[in-house]
Amino acid sequence: MLLQQLVNGLMLGSTYSLIAIGYALIFGVLGLVHLAHGEVFMMGALIGLQLVLWLHAGPAVALIGALLGTALLGIIIELTAFRPIRARHGPVFAPMVSTIGVGLVLQEVATKTFGGEQVGFPHRLEPVTWHVGPITISSVQLLILGVSLALMVALHLWVTRTRMGMAMRASAESTLTARLLGISTDRVILVTFAVASALAGAAGVLVGLSFNAISPFMGIDMGVKGLAIMLLGGLGNIYGAMVGGLLLGAIEVLSVAYLASSYRDAFVFAVMILILLFRPQGLFGVGQVR
Repeated sequence: MLLQQLVNGLMLGSTYSLIAIGYALIFGVLGLVHLAHGEVFMMGALIGLQLVLWLHAGPAVALIGALLGTALLGIIIELTAFRPIRARHGPVFAPMVSTIGVGLVLQEVATKTFGGEQVGFPHRLEPVTWHVGPITISSVQLLILGVSLALMVALHLWVTRTRMGMAMRASAESTLTARLLGISTDRVILVTFAVASALAGAAGVLVGLSFNAISPFMGIDMGVKGLAIMLLGGLGNIYGAMVGGLLLGAIEVLSVAYLASSYRDAFVFAVMILILLFRPQGLFGVGQVR
């Protein structure tokens, strides 16, 4: 029983990690919270679903379409809702407030375009189940874990091995110093939004496949949980977001299995509050020297 719940928590937590990494990337470079990130996640799920319905394709097409579609959406958001306001009002408060409007706009667009009811992927994509000793694993769970881990590894290699990844790390340390070194910080920010949004879009498809319930309002809860995971792991720390997502998924599943499902969110956020009370910088954050 415990082993099965840990496996379920690992699968769920890997999708949480993808969402939280997007928050961490944007916060690391810009120092602000992208409050419409949950709605980008929702748009990724809807894009993947529509591609499956229109093209009669499988999950691979849904994932690729969601990655590309939400990456483009992230670029549009940065160019229209962040960059002009950031240039006029500074890098923190005003752009963050504008993301609330972006989230509401995306919700309304999704509701008017796709309707407000919950929908799911076609029955032909129903998972195959295998029994390995006391553990039951489905094809959807393996897909979620495999895709999530592959995207995390790809992100790690991109951040540590490529010129753009190194430029992103330099901008996260200090945008002023990065500019003095000749780095185009505007380009770095644009790429950061594209990557963060693409990861959220992929997570949207994976969650849609897992729960088979997609709606224009699914991004609200996931957005809050992704933000909580970023706080849990450490502000702007992508590796903390990875581990924090897995930890939160395991805590959530275990709380449902051994306590009551009605308290799953309360228990998760209570753990987060306790950690932030005793370690305000998060599990993997570094405290500031005063």
